[in-house]
Amino acid sequence: MLTVLLIATSLTLLLLWRRQRALRREAWIRSFEFPHGLFAPLRERHADLSLKDCQLVAHALRQFFLAHLHSGRKYVSMPSQIADELWHEFILHTRNYEVFCHKAFGRFMHHTPAVTLAGGARQSNAGLRRCFWFACRDENINPRQPTRLPLLFAIDAKLKVAGGHVYVADCRGVSRDGATVIHCGGEFSSASHDGGTDGFGDTRPGSGSDAGGDSSGSSSDDSGGSSGDSSGCGGGGCGGGGGGD
Repeated sequence: MLTVLLIATSLTLLLLWRRQRALRREAWIRSFEFPHGLFAPLRERHADLSLKDCQLVAHALRQFFLAHLHSGRKYVSMPSQIADELWHEFILHTRNYEVFCHKAFGRFMHHTPAVTLAGGARQSNAGLRRCFWFACRDENINPRQPTRLPLLFAIDAKLKVAGGHVYVADCRGVSRDGATVIHCGGEFSSASHDGGTDGFGDTRPGSGSDAGGDSSGSSSDDSGGSSGDSSGCGGGGCGGGGGGD
């Protein structure tokens, strides 16, 4: 009986420790101050971006990192072209990025380019569905029937990014035969692209936030997931956007 009690106590303490570590990692992602000057290359390529716009992009990038964290460090794909560009610039600040990854995920998060849902691209599609699920949950949006988009999926259209990935919450009444390819939030719960819905809601939010689990990679390969409203910053705020010019 004593042995059973000791095991139960040990398991409880382990769960509490993991929960506290997950909370510390989430807090680190939300409050991390990005390196000074991080926005400069972005504004050189996109001259119309204001400092406030860049801070919004940084907030979207935090949301991506949080999606990776809350998925249990599973594979998540990057849905935004502009957030992907900022991520790439962040990686070039090698030491800062290594420190960030170590404290946020316990390991390095590798970069892969932004993608959209596509027929046959099962791994990328699963990563996008997983990213959409957690980005929606971060903003209290129903991922199965979204009435608006989380910031990470809205940012390219909001900032009118040339070559960006354009999403809308609901494609009903939206023409999709123009030069701009439009993707629908409702399609993330559909099997129409690859015959399945892998990645969509396959982990309860927060259940694996800090699990050591094996990460299938991420827009990361081995390891990577802030909040935000499609029209601005959500509950986590844009604080710590750092960088700037």
